Amino acid sequence: MTSLSRHIAIVTGAGSGIGRGIAQALAGQGATVCLVGRTGKKLEETAAAISSPSPVLYPIDLTVDAEVNQLCADIQQRFGKLDILVLCAGEIAHGSVAEAPVEAFDSLYRANVRAPFRLVQALLPMLKLRPGQIVVINSSVGLTAPASVGQFAATQHALKALTDSLRGEVNGDGIRVLSIYPGRTATPRQATLYARAGKEYRPELLLQPEDIAVMVTAALSLPRTAEVTDISIRPMLKSY
Repeated sequence: MTSLSRHIAIVTGAGSGIGRGIAQALAGQGATVCLVGRTGKKLEETAAAISSPSPVLYPIDLTVDAEVNQLCADIQQRFGKLDILVLCAGEIAHGSVAEAPVEAFDSLYRANVRAPFRLVQALLPMLKLRPGQIVVINSSVGLTAPASVGQFAATQHALKALTDSLRGEVNGDGIRVLSIYPGRTATPRQATLYARAGKEYRPELLLQPEDIAVMVTAALSLPRTAEVTDISIRPMLKSY
């Protein structure tokens, strides 16, 4: 297995949930982690569990191009390289096709499709130099879309298409690209969704962020003779 020590990693959505779990796991493997998210306090909470190497916090909005440009410029100036990019940030909204407001669809597209597309574009030159690795945290609805989640699922399908196409474009440069499709995971987002639906939230019956983090770090550590392209992971108990 390849060591991740002294690697530079960016993790978006690092303020909570899956992003936080992955960021802390990468730091545990010796990587210097750049924590990206909208809320500085949440990033500080993620960083509090990381002793060394010291993480770098970027409380920014990835839907704002100027802030993305500043992030990339700072990474270039501070490190001059990038080994790992984990895309975990995004938004979710439910609603039927008949009634969901188009403004919500526009917001989902900007956060879940355009923002990662723009960030990858900006960081590819540094990733090609290493060569680096890209991990995209998608969703199980990126493979199969149930009712009343069509807007969100459409953005995840689009993200899958972009990721698959990107893999074909950059494999020749030595860059590995992995898509993760988690089922329901015990995160603040999931707790909110259960509350909105008026259902009991039992996080112990769901996937844990640490489960996904283990899969990600294992795939990133594989020898360069191998590439994992897609991982679907879901809770062991299916009745909840």
